[in-house]
Parts: sequence; structure tokens; C-alpha cells
Amino acid sequence: MEKDLISREDRERLLLKVQRHLSDEAETELGRFEVETLVDLVARLIGPHYYNKGLRDAQALIARQVDQINDALYEMERLPEA
Repeated sequence: MEKDLISREDRERLLLKVQRHLSDEAETELGRFEVETLVDLVARLIGPHYYNKGLRDAQALIARQVDQINDALYEMERLPEA
């Protein structure tokens, strides 16, 4: 995971949560280096999926807004007088 994407404090919290989860749920004790490696791997594997989904969602939102603007402009059109 690119360390610049999240703050140092948020990264620390994330690593501790993953470490605690593995300990509680999988009864697996991993050190800090192993947890960092695991989090980085997961981020590389699934991060692009969520990033791309976010882009598609933003693109759909913008398209809807452009449609609304086009509709409003169409309603403002004036017909020539007969």
C-alpha cells in the first residue's frame, strides 16, 4: 500500500486492527512486518477494483448531472414566433 495514501495514524490503526483480527479470528499471531506485508498485498490485489469502481460511480454521477443540465437547457429553448 502506498504509505502516502493514508495518514501514519490511520495506517497504524489499520495494522493493529488486522493484527487483532488475525489473532482473534484465525488464532494467528503475526508480527508488525508480516502484517504490513499482508496489508500491502491485499491493497495491491483489491485496491484497483475499488478505485475503478469509484471512478465508474463518479462518471455515472457526472453523466446524470449533465443530462439534468441538458434537460434544463432544452426547456429554456424558445421557438420562433409564427
